[in-house]
Amino acid sequence: METLNLPSYSYKIKSSGQRNLIFDEIRKKYVQLTPEEWVRQHFVNYLVNFKNYPRSLIAVEMNLKLNKLNKRCDIVLFNNQGVARLIVECKSPSVKISGKVFDQIAVYNMKLSVSYLIITNGLTHFCCIMDTETKSYRFSSEIPDYGEL
Repeated sequence: METLNLPSYSYKIKSSGQRNLIFDEIRKKYVQLTPEEWVRQHFVNYLVNFKNYPRSLIAVEMNLKLNKLNKRCDIVLFNNQGVARLIVECKSPSVKISGKVFDQIAVYNMKLSVSYLIITNGLTHFCCIMDTETKSYRFSSEIPDYGEL
């Protein structure tokens, strides 16, 4: 897999037939190792070990129902009261971050109304801080620590 612009960690990979699997510390199971999953697992590691997010307050591939359609958020982070505060959308390193990706995460946010949106392809990361009162946003050069939520 490609080297990412995220800290490396001691991941667990195993083979099952023709597929490689990586252990997901949040879901507590092995999942298929795709380029997007590689990014997702590295980003979760970054949030837990470098930004102090408690594993117990992270959901991976969380299901959402939007206009009778089932959608899945890559990573959702909650505060201690169980309120969603941040959504992360992960893409493969080969996927260029575009307006279409921002549209995708904005749709998820119509349901969750979080304060932070992060988009990453493992090489480039964008963080938006949402202001629900003014219905505006601004980009931040820093991904917030858990204490900032």
